[in-house]
Amino acid sequence: MYALPNAPLLFIPDWKLTLKLYLDPCREGLCAALHKEKIVNEKPYEGPVCFISRKIKPTEARDGAIQMECLWSVWAVGKHHYYLDGSVFEVIDDFNAVKPLLNMKTPNRRMVRWHIAIQDYRGNMTIVHKSGNIHKISDGLSRWELPNTHDNPSYVPANAEHQIPI
Repeated sequence: MYALPNAPLLFIPDWKLTLKLYLDPCREGLCAALHKEKIVNEKPYEGPVCFISRKIKPTEARDGAIQMECLWSVWAVGKHHYYLDGSVFEVIDDFNAVKPLLNMKTPNRRMVRWHIAIQDYRGNMTIVHKSGNIHKISDGLSRWELPNTHDNPSYVPANAEHQIPI
């Protein structure tokens, strides 16, 4: 497991370059790390723009792996809306469950809501599968979730389910 011994230097996003959204849910929580590429000394270098994480709710813990991955993908894209809207970006996932969400023939009601929630990003979003062995950017942070308080940038109020149908 990798540690963040010091606070990372966050990059300012360059809207001309592709942004990368790394996702890693687990049974404890979710982390999403938004990165961008930058050219340093004529070599591509990838650096963080933003990190978010949150603890999963008891009702979400009962979901299956595919539903949990889809829920987290929609949640992370929605939380990074101000960065991703109108930008070309990749969603990098270690489970490969989000592609079926976009191409489902007969989804249930919940999956339809998630499908509608990410429709605005469909032309700019590419979903990339990366094996769990090499998907270490957000792996450690998903197991070290932040509490759901006002200090957390990904804070979700208790009644948010009634306001946002995701």
